[in-house]
Amino acid sequence: HVQLVESGGGSVQAGGSLSLSCAAGRYTYKRNCMGWFRQSPGKEREGVARSHSDGGTSYADSVKGRFTISKDNAENTLYLQMNNLKPGDTAMYYCAARTLSVGALWANTALYTYWGQGTQVTVS
Repeated sequence: HVQLVESGGGSVQAGGSLSLSCAAGRYTYKRNCMGWFRQSPGKEREGVARSHSDGGTSYADSVKGRFTISKDNAENTLYLQMNNLKPGDTAMYYCAARTLSVGALWANTALYTYWGQGTQVTVS
């Protein structure tokens, strides 16, 4: 059973920073793709960033230059460093994982097999 556990959410003022973590437990993301998604009330879940085992990363246009996705292979943990946060970044943030890359389709939520329970980020 694959379990993804997010942490690090919270409340911050605009311009502030937060760092999210996703502990993947026994799930190995060698040759896999993991990503961060977010969903705010009344909106569809959207892709924020993804990290592939080949080292490639992708970002939504709305977070480029502000968010950085990274991973610690030894700890099996995915991170999302969020800087210069804006009220529009307020959402529940989810970690997700799938086997193999889907390239330009990385933001398609239907393509991910495993999901965490989410962590709330509120920017005021």
